[in-house]
Amino acid sequence: MKITFRDWIYSNYPANSGITGAWGAFHIITLIVCILTMVAIAFLFRKKSEKTRRIVLFVMAAIILVFELSRRIIGISRGGLTTHDWLYTLLPRPWCAITCWLVMASVLVNKRFLYNFTAMTGIICAIIFFAYPTVGFNNKYILFENVYSIGTHFVFFNACVAFITLRFTRFEVKGKKGFTDGALKELITLVVVYAYAFIEIYVLKIATDPMYCMPNNEAQEILGMSYPVYLVLYLLFLAVYFSGFYFVEYLAAKKKNKSAELAQ
Repeated sequence: MKITFRDWIYSNYPANSGITGAWGAFHIITLIVCILTMVAIAFLFRKKSEKTRRIVLFVMAAIILVFELSRRIIGISRGGLTTHDWLYTLLPRPWCAITCWLVMASVLVNKRFLYNFTAMTGIICAIIFFAYPTVGFNNKYILFENVYSIGTHFVFFNACVAFITLRFTRFEVKGKKGFTDGALKELITLVVVYAYAFIEIYVLKIATDPMYCMPNNEAQEILGMSYPVYLVLYLLFLAVYFSGFYFVEYLAAKKKNKSAELAQ
């Protein structure tokens, strides 16, 4: 089967070329390389200066920017776009795409609360993608859309882990200036992201369920449960997941303080 460059760039998949590539050789190799890259970044740059560590983050943000711009240029080049098409093409829609833009914003803004929030949300998005990929590995031909899906998840997973390993995060429920200097900022950012998602659904009508919280979504179908039960579990999972980062940091700080006291 001959695929032209135009077919590749516009992701014109041949008929009957879809496959179930989850946990196939390509998927497993990609995941292993991703994990090894995280370890290498932490090992090589953790003790470097803040300037050097930020350069690492800028490189990853730049790679994501290239992916995001490329996809939009390709989409616009198709021509014949309506106002709805423009919004659909230009704005980040699913949670993973929102994370891509959060990574770029975090590096530019350089604020701890945004590093914290982006690390937490990006890691869960990437884990879900690599655990159960429904795009990227779902075709026997690796066209642009496949490269985009795999590449962006690979890079933002590394970036979000690097936020933590390169010491740009600090998960505190209550900071030095009180709750407003702690988890409250991350909670407000989470509310803003969900507000944006609902604007996508009900106002702009460019997405149906970017945060996987609406009835009859793919996750609910996979789990095979009613929507009320799914929604309760969804909210509990988010509460436990996000709280886990603060709890682990609390335990680490407590252990460090205890070790310091024993050393005196």
